[in-house]
Amino acid sequence: MTAEQRVEERLSELTQRVRASADRGPRLAAALISGAAGALAVTAVHQLARRRVRYAPRMDVLGMRAIARGTHRLGKRPPTGRTLYRATLAGDLLSNTAYYSTVALAGRHATRTGAALGIAAGVGALLLPPVMGLGRPPHAGAWSNRLMTVAWYTLGGLAAGCTYQQLHAHDGGLDT
Repeated sequence: MTAEQRVEERLSELTQRVRASADRGPRLAAALISGAAGALAVTAVHQLARRRVRYAPRMDVLGMRAIARGTHRLGKRPPTGRTLYRATLAGDLLSNTAYYSTVALAGRHATRTGAALGIAAGVGALLLPPVMGLGRPPHAGAWSNRLMTVAWYTLGGLAAGCTYQQLHAHDGGLDT
């Protein structure tokens, strides 16, 4: 078999796997449920800590900056007060759900992948805001803040990964 034939055979096999996985509605539902579990975990920890911990990470502040600046760039008047805060929470939940739902792509390695996604999100939350024009996160200079940021996003990833694995535990194993 030539190299070209092997590539075509492998491509055909991968195409069949993608089509088969696209037909799995339950897998998509499990991915979204898992992503929501991760998003709720990280959002709940942020919300509880912002009221109780002095130098708690304030990703909500970055979200409010992003919404206000984005709305302003569109030539519209940015929301303020509770409206801005609620829009930020909704945006956080939606974006984190989409992000953490990717644990489903890892199959049986969903928990490990969730941890990696969480670490990446935490590090990104510390490094990317200035690059994106959102300024530094509040209290970003405190080591405790940095550690909490990475830990909480990692918690969200682990929650998503564990949820996905539990949803598929009754199947007798995960694919991939």
